[in-house]
Amino acid sequence: MIVPMMKVSIVVMDKEKEKALEQLRDLGALHLEKKTVQSEGLSRLLEKRTRMENALGLLRPYADSLRKHKKAAPKSGLKADADSLADEALALAEEKKGLHEQLLAQSKEQSRLAPWGNFEPAALAELAAAGITLIPYELSPKVYEALGDDARVIVLDRDKTTVRLAALDSIPGAEPFALPERSLSGIGSRMTEIRDRLAEIENRFCSLVPALPVITGAAKELQETVEFESARAGMDVLAPSGDAPGDFAERTVSWISGYVPKDRVGVLKRGAAEYGWALIAVEPGPDDPVPTLLKNNKLVSLINPLTDFLEVTPGYNEVDVSLWFLLFFTIFFGMIFGDAGYGAIVLVSGIIGIIKTAKKGVPPAFKLLFLLGLSNFIWGTLTCSWFALPVEKLPEFLRNISLPLISNVTVARSARDEGLVQQNLMIFCFSLALLQLSIGHIIAMVKTRTLRALADLGSIMMLGGMYCIILNLIASNQYRQIPLYTPALYVFAGGFVLNFIFAAYEGSVGRSILESLKNIISVILGIANVFSDIMSYIRLWAVGLAGAAIANTVNTMAGPMLGHFILFVFGITLLVFGHGLNLVLNVLSVLVHGVRLNTLEFSGHAGLTWAGTAYRPFAKRIKKEAQSV
Repeated sequence: MIVPMMKVSIVVMDKEKEKALEQLRDLGALHLEKKTVQSEGLSRLLEKRTRMENALGLLRPYADSLRKHKKAAPKSGLKADADSLADEALALAEEKKGLHEQLLAQSKEQSRLAPWGNFEPAALAELAAAGITLIPYELSPKVYEALGDDARVIVLDRDKTTVRLAALDSIPGAEPFALPERSLSGIGSRMTEIRDRLAEIENRFCSLVPALPVITGAAKELQETVEFESARAGMDVLAPSGDAPGDFAERTVSWISGYVPKDRVGVLKRGAAEYGWALIAVEPGPDDPVPTLLKNNKLVSLINPLTDFLEVTPGYNEVDVSLWFLLFFTIFFGMIFGDAGYGAIVLVSGIIGIIKTAKKGVPPAFKLLFLLGLSNFIWGTLTCSWFALPVEKLPEFLRNISLPLISNVTVARSARDEGLVQQNLMIFCFSLALLQLSIGHIIAMVKTRTLRALADLGSIMMLGGMYCIILNLIASNQYRQIPLYTPALYVFAGGFVLNFIFAAYEGSVGRSILESLKNIISVILGIANVFSDIMSYIRLWAVGLAGAAIANTVNTMAGPMLGHFILFVFGITLLVFGHGLNLVLNVLSVLVHGVRLNTLEFSGHAGLTWAGTAYRPFAKRIKKEAQSV
């Protein structure tokens, strides 16, 4: 459920506002109203935070590399503070970038100079000082032939495209070869110096890895300082008129506004009484940017790790669909992964995570992992899918506990039975669509509580009618014997009429009809949307089928290797890699397709936009850590 909020404004003396903000942060209840603020101090803090974050971004790859290769960071005896460590990392990165640019430039110069051989450019200057001028040129054979026999040149090298020569006089119309700063050997020495310095920089980066916790802690503290400065800069000031009696500074006040859950208003009121603030708490207006705080039971809250990861929050004036999100996402996960073997891996991973963290408090993510793995395991058991192994190679009891309507055991019997199973799976997908989308409209009906709810009733009728029409289109003859087509058309048409009349209802049926007539094209396109939304759920079957096909291909490739002693290791490696890759692809498929069906199709029918802002109170979130290594 969405927790009711109150809008709170707190007024303090301007000279005490920083102290008041510290006290307010200690209370940790007020979600500050977002404002666009600027101040010199805030700009400095943001710049400093950016430097810290950039330094962390530079060092983390080195930490990952050392961890991957199981190497310890070089000992360096770091004692500098986080600022100095971050500055050093950034300076090293800048130097590294410049050295790479120099190395590239030297490499190009080396390639350009290589055909001329190793000579000292300074020697040509010495000859010129002695009265002997030698000007290097690179000419095409055609231009060289045009010089004639009278040209005073010394040909040093030539190939099919270029003639390299030294001329005693300038050649009209030709550009002399640009002399390098150093010889080929000098360029080689400089490149060696650059590479040696780059190696030193890489080693220094590795030695800075132990500073990661210090810089990370400092960055978190800095984030809180940024929040505090933003709050301070965002406080409005009310100065008294100039002719009022008393000291001007003593009569200047500041105030700050925000939102707090109704059940925590008392915390702020007690704080106001203790610290001498003026406090006003009112119901938020319809246009106020009220944050959303969800409060659900432990089971429904299992979906929070996913919604937090996706950073999706319902608006304050919308509805909380966490229960339905969790229920259907769990089903979608099982269908998309679709394999009991994979489900067992996910399930065991969740169990291990729960056991390891049981003493400290199990994170919701492990509980969600357990639930999703259980869903996957059950679905794979019902369909008799175990690492895409042929059903005839599976134990008989696994075949017996599968559900014949959707089981691979049935698929293996004949092509006709395979077609029926696929049809049953598609019908199940469409039935899920009808159920979930109808629930969305029921949620919208309960929220509306006006005649506009009849439009949602019409949408449910359209969904039901379209569902029957789709079944008639894709089902086999045995399903077509049920006379659903004509009644479905009537139900769909009745739903369309209700939707047309009441979709834009705002107190007047006539205006609602007029509004629908104005948007007649969108209204008609809504028919196609109903069809596409139901058909969209076929992705659950299709994506699951694709994952099974990949797993089967891996088994087919690795199978022959397992019969040979020498190739056995390669076969096992291929199986582990192939199925591991398929697991990763399935995770991506769930994030793309399983989440989409909840946040787009279902949410669209429930009137949910996920445009909310999560409740985040102004509070201290970390303890200060020693800034040393």
